[in-house]
Amino acid sequence: MTFHAAIFDMDGLLLDTERICRDCFLQAGKLVGVEIDLDVYHTCIGNPEPITRAKLIAGHGDDFPYEEIRAIWWELYHEAAMSKPVPLKPGVESLLQAIADANTPIALATSTRYQNALTKLGHAGLTDYFDLVVGGDQVSQGKPHPEIYLKAAGDLGKSPEDCIAFEDSENGVRAALAAGLHVIQVPDLVPPSADLKAAGHTIVDSLLDFRWGHAPGRLVRCRGLAGHET
Repeated sequence: MTFHAAIFDMDGLLLDTERICRDCFLQAGKLVGVEIDLDVYHTCIGNPEPITRAKLIAGHGDDFPYEEIRAIWWELYHEAAMSKPVPLKPGVESLLQAIADANTPIALATSTRYQNALTKLGHAGLTDYFDLVVGGDQVSQGKPHPEIYLKAAGDLGKSPEDCIAFEDSENGVRAALAAGLHVIQVPDLVPPSADLKAAGHTIVDSLLDFRWGHAPGRLVRCRGLAGHET
């Protein structure tokens, strides 16, 4: 299948930031004296801040000191992941370069706020690959709602069904599928649920599992099913 645009998530897919974010959150909880439920935390991955807040309070109880923890969490995370480069996930640069070489438009659709996304991309040296960046603060409804993917595809002038999305989280995959995109999932901290697997999208271990073929917009599976085209 030929795709007219590629749309990527950022944290946990391009940048190895989700572990940093989780560890900073656990440290913040410890400093405040609160035991964190990791199962609750994992449901927040891929969500914008208002949804994360609601889920954490619902999961930990109304007395959960979210604002206090968030202030410490953000300070720790800013130092660890916003003020300096973080490691890239395997295969990121080679795939982005191949897509760019094929003159296929590339967009970012991230729950991270727009300016923070630009900062992270800049530190990682990835900014020039992207024709468009859509941040979580540029849509009214965050993932798993499809709005951010519909906006990214629309702003590129492409139909969602002609675009491929690359995601790591369940919330992100659901957003892209609901928008009508083809989806490649590279799970990071949390494996896909049985319910999500039933959606029938492609799940792989790494972005290294694919290369962008010589024909523009052609994604080729190069691990597992050699030569299989998606």
